[in-house]
Amino acid sequence: MISANLLTLLLVCTQSPTLPSGSWVLQRSVPSDDAIQAAAADEKHLYAVNDGRVAQHDRATGKLLRLSSGEAEHLNSAWPHAGGFLLAHSNYPKKPDTSDIRRLDPLTMKLEVFHSFENPPGSLTWVIPQDDGWWCHFAHYKGENGKSLAIRYDRSWKEKQRWTYPEKLVRDWDGMSLSGMVRHRGMWLGTPHTAKKLYVLDYPASGDKAALLGEVAAPFTGQGIAPDPVSGGLVGIDRKNRQILLAGWEEGKK
Repeated sequence: MISANLLTLLLVCTQSPTLPSGSWVLQRSVPSDDAIQAAAADEKHLYAVNDGRVAQHDRATGKLLRLSSGEAEHLNSAWPHAGGFLLAHSNYPKKPDTSDIRRLDPLTMKLEVFHSFENPPGSLTWVIPQDDGWWCHFAHYKGENGKSLAIRYDRSWKEKQRWTYPEKLVRDWDGMSLSGMVRHRGMWLGTPHTAKKLYVLDYPASGDKAALLGEVAAPFTGQGIAPDPVSGGLVGIDRKNRQILLAGWEEGKK
């Protein structure tokens, strides 16, 4: 569990260059052949996201229960929303870019289009609903890495603001992009493609460049992450070993 002192630090760290001292530490791993792109969780289940489908596992036993139905090309991170999950979806690596958001109903395990982007500015890798609307990241890869951007939309999908990323952060992606993101306890925590760490980011209200505030260690080796409603921690994947990972914060641990 996250301590009260840490929560206070997390909430104020965008105003302070001093970040909490600690790391996200592995608490449990669950094997899943579909732990390729991302993971998510609800009270009873764990979910592994593959390019074209989502696997639902029993939370207590890890047993595979069901696979999603509905066509998909390149699913990415999943975020809990209205009793289900919203998943970023694109036609990556095809061109020109197409991007949309798919909704997964945990009861039927059916994937359906929730929102489509007309002429999207890249490949959608994550979407996070907020009270004031929607936050989305559109990726560009390799030589066009620097074109990756985050966009804030209002509730009617009208663009309100966009941000590109500092060169130091873009170089660290090694030709890939900002693969996942959580809005966790007031903080923006983003994932690289494979490195075991989370970026601590800020999207300033004034300005068009995101700020890299620091990094914290994490067990995830890829890509999309999500909040865990049971532990208050995070859920992600070990892509190489095909595992869903659950992690909690340990203050002072490097």
